[in-house]
Amino acid sequence: MFARIAGRYDVANRLLSGGIDLWWRRKLLQRVAAQSPADVLDLATGSGDVAFALARGLPEGTPIVGMDFCQPMLDEAEKKQPRMKRSGNVRFQQGDGLNLPCEDNSFDAATISFGLRNMADRHKCLTELHRVLRPGGHLWVLEFSQPYGWLRPFYYFYLRNLLPLIAAVVTGDKSAYDYLCGSIEEFPTHEGIADEMKTAGFAIASIDRLTGGIVALHGGQK
Repeated sequence: MFARIAGRYDVANRLLSGGIDLWWRRKLLQRVAAQSPADVLDLATGSGDVAFALARGLPEGTPIVGMDFCQPMLDEAEKKQPRMKRSGNVRFQQGDGLNLPCEDNSFDAATISFGLRNMADRHKCLTELHRVLRPGGHLWVLEFSQPYGWLRPFYYFYLRNLLPLIAAVVTGDKSAYDYLCGSIEEFPTHEGIADEMKTAGFAIASIDRLTGGIVALHGGQK
């Protein structure tokens, strides 16, 4: 599914979020930069937007690995890389989030943005991220969540009725965004994700509910 929409993925993200996804990534970057990690794994990197933002926002030369299961998405990231500032320290690699091709204790920090929801086994993914982090390392999970009660009727009307139609025009693939809407509705609350991270071995360091709660940024420490 992601291979089918890879070529129009960035355009769809900007349009469907009204550009707010740029602010969400800035909040993530602020959290990561505050810890000054020596290196970072960006899992489910997709077309590389988070990896490139990390490259711009962290000290120059900080090694960043952008990893994704979907090679066509990585191809899009590599096409963009020559246009991105300070992206020479970003390396893209194909990898399965349920069986990361990384040694234990390999990274100071890890991020996963709008990717945990797509994992067939969230617990396995979180335990793999725990495994590859060094002791004291941090994980940040940026993901759709359940909004505040007053916002839910408007938000779900948009998700169910408007977003798939707009996406069909932009990407030509309405079914992919029907899946997106369903996966968001079924995803746990911010408390539920915090509990899943704790079960995987993380101590919860922070939870930021953004844009009326439709997105949550969780920080955990190994």
